[in-house]
Amino acid sequence: MNLRDLVYGLYARRVERRLDLSQGPKHIGVILDGNRRWAKAAGGTTEQGHRAGADKIAEVLGWSEETGVEIVTLWLLSTDNLDRPAEELGPLLGIIEDTVRGLAETGRWRVHHVGARDLLPERTQRVIKEAERDTEGISGILVNVAIGYGGRQEIADAVRSLLHEQAGRGTTIEDLAEILDVEHISEHLYTRGQPDPDLVIRTSGEQRLSGFMLWQSAHSEYYFCEVFWPAFRKVDYLRALRDYAARHRRYGA
Repeated sequence: MNLRDLVYGLYARRVERRLDLSQGPKHIGVILDGNRRWAKAAGGTTEQGHRAGADKIAEVLGWSEETGVEIVTLWLLSTDNLDRPAEELGPLLGIIEDTVRGLAETGRWRVHHVGARDLLPERTQRVIKEAERDTEGISGILVNVAIGYGGRQEIADAVRSLLHEQAGRGTTIEDLAEILDVEHISEHLYTRGQPDPDLVIRTSGEQRLSGFMLWQSAHSEYYFCEVFWPAFRKVDYLRALRDYAARHRRYGA
């Protein structure tokens, strides 16, 4: 361990000791940004960047266990990413599939997919389905893997699902318009039944949500971190929790 790592380790322990975990977030959303830029800066390939980013996930979930987080939503692939060239998308999907399998194989976390599954290749769909099945009874952190996910797509899918449900009950459009409220939409989101994220973390210095959990993040706190995702350290994670604990949540007020 070099001197820099030692200093960061000591600082991380200091921050952790001062955290009031009773005031910490229970659901964290993470936008895993910066894999390609990290690889470019390191002289590596895009695939190596995505591999390094995937390797970081289990580490972050371990920190989440230590700090009392109950749900972590990881944005692994957006609907926009599905339009990438085949030579880039193919390896990326392979990395994501390996990641999902790895999460399930630990036996520590329950895997749940959020996203438009029908837009994904059959192989990817099968890997996700198997991971959900194999981890269904696990009581550890619920890990939402956002794959083929877009916030607008989710809301459109929720409305479509709601319309199908109400049509099956014989409800007319006019009748639905009279009773429709936000809860009707919430009950058809990919995360239905889950609490909304308390904290959304985005790495790489970008300060925007890019469509991540548009509906659910209405009252979330945001934390933007300069470091690229593969280089995200425990001290960065703890700083995000410290920043969250210091805020007075107004829930839109």
